[in-house]
Amino acid sequence: MVRKYFGTDGVRGTVGTDSITPDFVLKLGQSAGRVFAEKKPGSRPVVLIGKDTRVSGYMLEAALQAGFSSSGVDVLLCGPIPTPAVAYLTRALRLDAGVVISASHNPFDDNGIKFFSEKGMKLPDAVEEAIEQEMDKGFACLTSDKLGKVRRLDDAVGRYVEFCKSTFPSHLDLKGMRLYLDCANGASYHVAPAVFHELGADIVTDGDKPDGFNINRGLGATHTETLSERTAKAGCDLGLAFDGDADRLIMADAKGRVYNGDELLYVIVSDRSRQKPVAGVAGTLMTNYALEKKLAEDGIPFVRAKVGDRYVMEELLARNWLYGGESSGHIIALDRQTTGDGVVSALQVLAAMRSQKKSLPELLAGLTLMPQILINTRVPKGYRWQEDALFVKSVEKAQKEIAGRGRVLIRPSGTEPLLRVMAEADDAEFARTLAQTMSEAIAR
Repeated sequence: MVRKYFGTDGVRGTVGTDSITPDFVLKLGQSAGRVFAEKKPGSRPVVLIGKDTRVSGYMLEAALQAGFSSSGVDVLLCGPIPTPAVAYLTRALRLDAGVVISASHNPFDDNGIKFFSEKGMKLPDAVEEAIEQEMDKGFACLTSDKLGKVRRLDDAVGRYVEFCKSTFPSHLDLKGMRLYLDCANGASYHVAPAVFHELGADIVTDGDKPDGFNINRGLGATHTETLSERTAKAGCDLGLAFDGDADRLIMADAKGRVYNGDELLYVIVSDRSRQKPVAGVAGTLMTNYALEKKLAEDGIPFVRAKVGDRYVMEELLARNWLYGGESSGHIIALDRQTTGDGVVSALQVLAAMRSQKKSLPELLAGLTLMPQILINTRVPKGYRWQEDALFVKSVEKAQKEIAGRGRVLIRPSGTEPLLRVMAEADDAEFARTLAQTMSEAIAR
């Protein structure tokens, strides 16, 4: 079934467009409420609503809670809070679902709605399809005696802070460590400082003054060009950058090095493997080949999923594995959390450093990422690269040349008329030449 509204991570778009308007979100909430109510006959479902710091969150929160209430569903509001906090609280409070109003790393004028199941995981495709089918039935408000009630969960932040701290070994602390926290003016602004301070770290916080408009603006996990410089300027040992809804993590040191999701995932996995064997690791098509190669050397199986943490999770659940992630900083450790969690991921990396008494460069001494050269090439609408004979020939030639030294990846954009041409090799100039040659062969 082709879905009309849900993408790979809920419903997302620019505020004021077809899918991110009060009337649409009202219908979405009501339709989701009817689906949740059908699964729980004879009792009233309860859902949790969290949001990031976008100004549009107030409007969409009101519409969403009205939709749920109109379908007989009770609502708990927890205000601005990280996406993974909603996943945790939904599971811990034994609720029927959790909902996050966020567009993650996108600019402030975008927003989105994503759902978590009672288990704190992304909704199964079948449930999303059922919600879409309900939306097609139209609006139908229940009578007053059947409406749901709404109340605020005042201690949501405190509960989540304590949960995050519980994922850090009780015999360790962060005393003597000075950390620069880049909260992206997003949902972690009041959570991350509390977590790391209470574990003993000396902290310097940036991006902790959201105004509704500055989320992800020049800061956060998608703007790490100056993260190392800012870390050094603050006199800190390490910099931790989260994205707008705090499910991503990128780190840096004060010496000019930035550590992406592939590297941080390896630190966590290799630390876990010291304690017991790791069954396997899931990455994506964009995961650096060096990580796959290093894991193979360590005797740890590796599998690639489509780009998106949703697909990484699918691979983990299918194989009963615990660890996976993306280069962008989505890191999943199912022995600690049910979804990607920037704060929890940071704590796992810091725990590895503390327990082994090593720096990040020392922990990553055996892993050197290969240069990735990515060229986004604009293509005509409806372009199918597999039918472009000259381009296919160019790709085949590149694959032969790079064999044993790296790989090539061709991936159409899911949102724009672009073809992403990537070459990854042990030499940056070699990779650049291959990527440019392939890109130039695309029929315009």
